[in-house]
Amino acid sequence: MNDLALLLTPEGRALLDEVRDTAPADELAVATRLRREHPADLVSAALGQARLRQRAAAKFGAADAGRMFFTPNGVEQSTRASVAAYRADCFQAMGVRSVADLCCGIGGDAIAFARAGIGVLAVDRDPATAAVARANAEALGLADLIEVREADVTEVDTAGYDAVFVDPARRGGRGRIFDPEAYSPPLSWAVGAARKASRAAALKVAPGIPHEAVPEDAEAEWISDGGDVKEAVLWFGTTPGAVRATLLPGPRTLLGRGLPDPRVRPVGRYLYEPDGAVIRAHLVAEVAEDLDAGLIDPTIAYVTSDALLPTPYATSYEITDQLPFNVKKLKALLREREVGTLTVKKRGSAVEPEELRKKVKPAGPNSATVFLTRVAGAPTMLVGHPA
Repeated sequence: MNDLALLLTPEGRALLDEVRDTAPADELAVATRLRREHPADLVSAALGQARLRQRAAAKFGAADAGRMFFTPNGVEQSTRASVAAYRADCFQAMGVRSVADLCCGIGGDAIAFARAGIGVLAVDRDPATAAVARANAEALGLADLIEVREADVTEVDTAGYDAVFVDPARRGGRGRIFDPEAYSPPLSWAVGAARKASRAAALKVAPGIPHEAVPEDAEAEWISDGGDVKEAVLWFGTTPGAVRATLLPGPRTLLGRGLPDPRVRPVGRYLYEPDGAVIRAHLVAEVAEDLDAGLIDPTIAYVTSDALLPTPYATSYEITDQLPFNVKKLKALLREREVGTLTVKKRGSAVEPEELRKKVKPAGPNSATVFLTRVAGAPTMLVGHPA
């Protein structure tokens, strides 16, 4: 909080502008020069904040990150701006005009809600984090729509708000927390708070949440952005029991249809790798049905067919070779094809891609993709290229 107070002074803001583009390798020299004219603690705070802003640009965009304030945990744990904007649009479409954002962190979701025209009560119990959220609302010109309150979320009355959004802490002293009841606050408390919302509620949870942990009256959504799975969300006030995978940018949403597991068939000319959100949502069967395709193995989420059909929910590859797992044979094949750029993917294999790459020593002007996987239970290598 002391660092933030220093940075919010006119001298601090001017110094932040001056060090904005400082490269890590230049920090020592810059710090030495600046300490001749500014207090050492202010210089350290400014350089530290500049470093955090540079890291945050990937999540928030350079324009916003360059004006916002961050903590190390805030950069790591905050919602990516594109995901937060998508969620805010969903709330807006439901008619939500006010939301209680519980466990708001540095305010990433609160900012998205406010930009969608939704009034926000942003609550966090950590004084430093709440102060940063307040500074961010002011920095982005959203202070009129965002009220930041330092409080224990379990003691906040949300009755006057259309919606509730809860983002429980999922990291502890030993790293990530996988048990939803070990979240802070626990998932059971968050579910109770969501059920009290007058119009809608959303709970942000880890993508690896077991499906059996999803309440029967919730809709479960898994979200990926640019192919990377970012989070799962439990929605209340929407369609109980529904399951969906949403891919950003877009958004493109695949709804579960309650299909049985796809049939297993021999590897065809094309292999489809479903998006991670589709896999997490257990919707591979929906993709397979849409492609008139089957699985290469009952336990592997690769889909195959003899036809190339467009789908936003999977990446397609043309398979040129199918080999039993044998590094020597693969090395000979790649040498024959003059493959120097090798992409290694794996599913159902214990072999590490970098380990394989070292053994086959690719060289040449061509490129290929090799899949280390199982076909009908047998360790197999599939070679191909993006279709």
